[in-house]
Amino acid sequence: MARPRSPRGRATAVLGRLADEYPGTAAELCALRHRNPFELLAATILSAQCTDERVNLVTPALFAAFPTPADLATAPLDRVEDLIRSTGFFRNKARSLVGMARGLVEDFGGEVPPAMEDLVTLPGVGRKTANVLRSVALGLPGLPVDTHVGRLVRRLGLTDETDPVKVEHALGALVPAAGRGGFSLRLILHGRAVCKARSPRCEDCLLADLCPSAGLPVR
Repeated sequence: MARPRSPRGRATAVLGRLADEYPGTAAELCALRHRNPFELLAATILSAQCTDERVNLVTPALFAAFPTPADLATAPLDRVEDLIRSTGFFRNKARSLVGMARGLVEDFGGEVPPAMEDLVTLPGVGRKTANVLRSVALGLPGLPVDTHVGRLVRRLGLTDETDPVKVEHALGALVPAAGRGGFSLRLILHGRAVCKARSPRCEDCLLADLCPSAGLPVR
């Protein structure tokens, strides 16, 4: 098969292959356990510089203690800190969680808003977290860009941007809206399993024949 010459052609081919390798919807592919948008928002805040596995160990007790935004909005900070301590940066995260819940209660009637411009007004919620929430919990277009996504799309020659927001917009022009969340999650799974930062396993990669970086020294 001839290697696609354009970023759009590569994106289409990559999208199809990753969908076959990592099947499922964005909700099914998301590793963070949650039962509703509020829980996913809290879990995503906790996932900053922390593994999904560790977050999943912490959230059951957190949600048992504070099951709704109203409960978390009035939670004592020291209690929240104790419950999430093992996720790292627990003081900042506790403030973000309580502030996020307070924002939901005071500004959105205790409901998680679907609009990006509303989500990013909440403490601890940036575009990446908002895109996770939109694509996984609400079924809306959203393309979260983390370090795995940024690394893979640059290696694949889909963009040379390094700023996450610019990467998001560049990929948005190449990937259909309905598939953006799943595409991001599949890139993350592939980055963790195969296209690793320091030692990419190009010899085992289903994208190697499409990838301009395959077999080249890691930069």
